[in-house]
Amino acid sequence: MATKIRLQRGGRKSYAFYSIVIADVRAPRDGKFTEKIGTYNPNTNPATVDLNFDRALYWVETGAQPTDTVRNILKGEGVYLMKHLRGGVKKGAFDEAEAQKRFDAWKNGADQKVSAVRDAEAKAKKEAAAKELEAEKKMNEAIAKKVADKKAAQAAAQAEAEAAATAEETPAEDAPAEA
Repeated sequence: MATKIRLQRGGRKSYAFYSIVIADVRAPRDGKFTEKIGTYNPNTNPATVDLNFDRALYWVETGAQPTDTVRNILKGEGVYLMKHLRGGVKKGAFDEAEAQKRFDAWKNGADQKVSAVRDAEAKAKKEAAAKELEAEKKMNEAIAKKVADKKAAQAAAQAEAEAAATAEETPAEDAPAEA
């Protein structure tokens, strides 16, 4: 049976979420599969991959052919590097401990890159929120100033109207008294 390592789509419309599965070549995309070895969420930055590393390595070494996207995911997780290192161990170029040491060094570097991207994303999001807050504060101050000016103008107009009304009432009260 020819097997493929491929993505099986899930999630809602416009928000894809994928399972990484081992399936027969003839099976439909979202149909029957042999084994689920992980998940892939492209909606986060960077994309989130949860992979059963040992099973993925087993299937790659067994001969399962990944699709292009899955191949990139597996390379990013280090499955192909570990396959390469195991080939070196079988040939006698180095031992298992050296292979694991090389893989761990690569994995640490890859993890640092991912964490740097996540930190930069979080920092940019925090700065954008701070800028929005500052802009909102300035707008609120401008609105408060307009409201205060409008109230002051209304109070001045009302005081002026009251002064005019009292000025008109005073002569009117004096006139009937004289008559």
